[in-house]
Amino acid sequence: MFSASDLRKGLKIEIDGQPYVITEFTFTKPGKGQAFYNCKMRNMITGTTTTKTYRSVEKIDKPALEQKVLTYSYKDADQFVFMNEDYEQINIDESVMGDAKYFLVEDIEVEILFHNDKPIEVMLPNFIVKKITYTEPGARGDTATNVQKPASIDTGYELQVPIFINEGELIKIDTRTGKYVERA
Repeated sequence: MFSASDLRKGLKIEIDGQPYVITEFTFTKPGKGQAFYNCKMRNMITGTTTTKTYRSVEKIDKPALEQKVLTYSYKDADQFVFMNEDYEQINIDESVMGDAKYFLVEDIEVEILFHNDKPIEVMLPNFIVKKITYTEPGARGDTATNVQKPASIDTGYELQVPIFINEGELIKIDTRTGKYVERA
């Protein structure tokens, strides 16, 4: 159990059996009466945001969250198959994966957040190396600063790359933003 004084940005709490993360937080002490904490929070399962006010004496539940490091194996229809250190398979639905599905490579270790033994979030390493499968050739002489062109990687994800990047090259991608970082 948390008390209201423990509230801060980034704290994970549970309301009505649902895990929430606090995105904004303000503390107010009126001249008369009790202090209160105004929190804006996001549901970690549905992604909806809500605002709630707590008095300083209220208690807040801790969510039953567990973080596991799993290794990605393969994709089976709309399920992604991961393995733990005991070679036990865990299937995760495509809807839970979000954009992370575009950046998976075989045998990559990812952190998966579980709420009551149900996966709710997949966290990849910050950077990943992928091969460009399609891009238009750059126009010769077009050397203006920061000229970008569209490119595709093997998973079908499209991103903007500098004009000097060619098909078949390996690039480093930031998995948090989905943007090109540098050649690999």
